[in-house]
Order: sequence, then structure tokens, then C-alpha cells
Amino acid sequence: MNHNPDQTAQRSGELFEQGLCCAESVLQAVAESRDVRSDLIPRIATGLCAGISRTGGICGAASGGVLAISMVTGRSCASDSREENYRLTRAFLSEFEAKFGSPNCEKLIGCRLDTSEGLQFFKEHNLRQKCVGFTREAARMASALLEEHPSSQPPK
Repeated sequence: MNHNPDQTAQRSGELFEQGLCCAESVLQAVAESRDVRSDLIPRIATGLCAGISRTGGICGAASGGVLAISMVTGRSCASDSREENYRLTRAFLSEFEAKFGSPNCEKLIGCRLDTSEGLQFFKEHNLRQKCVGFTREAARMASALLEEHPSSQPPK
């Protein structure tokens, strides 16, 4: 296992550049860093990409970070506590917002991706490069927060 947050960030960026979307890339990179293999990864993150399926909602990179944190610290049954997961998730979202100004896709890139005008704006302004930065940083942030719990391992 390689829990190095900088290497996880680099891997997330590589996955994004290879064609995975933001949420998929973050989740996949963190999963790989923790030696988690599942047919569900990255597919469970697909609908969260592009601001939740291009609706302008929460940034897919931020959503992927929340999924990655939950993969490691989430509950296995109803009697398990949610508190540590919620603490890490809030810390992650707070750090993301402090760094980028918002966790909202539309605010981050200045357009909605569910319109032809928005997609054209995205392409003309090469906003994919901006998104790769969000993707790398979300993976780094999630991985760094999870380092507080090196003994916490997600189910295989």
C-alpha cells in the first residue's frame, strides 16, 4: 500500500487525463493507494462527475473525496458510529472550500455543463485543466486526512 498523499494526487491526475472523470479519478486513486480492489470502483462515482451529472452541483472531485473517505471510515452496519466519518468529511469539505472558494462545480468553473453554451465555454476556456487541478488536490486532501487513520482499512 502507498498512502503518500502526493503520489495519490499524481495518480488521480493521471487517471483524469486518461479519461476517467473527476469523482471517478479521486476515488480510484485513493482506492489504489489503500490496495482496495472492487468492480464497483470507479463506477459508483460516475453519476457524481461534472457537478453531479452536469447539474452544476457539488464538484465531482469533492464528491470523489467524500466517497474515498467513506470507503475507509464509513459504517458497515447501523450500530457503527458515523462521527469519525462525519468529522473527516467536514474537514475535507472545509479544506476544499478554503482552497478553491467553493465546493460547487458551477461556481468553480463559471458555467453549467448541462447546456450547449456551458459545454462550449468549458472547451473554449480549457477548463478541463482547471478540473484536473481540483481532482489532484481532492485526492491529496482526502488521502492526507485518511493518514490520521492508517490502521483503518476498508473492507476488501
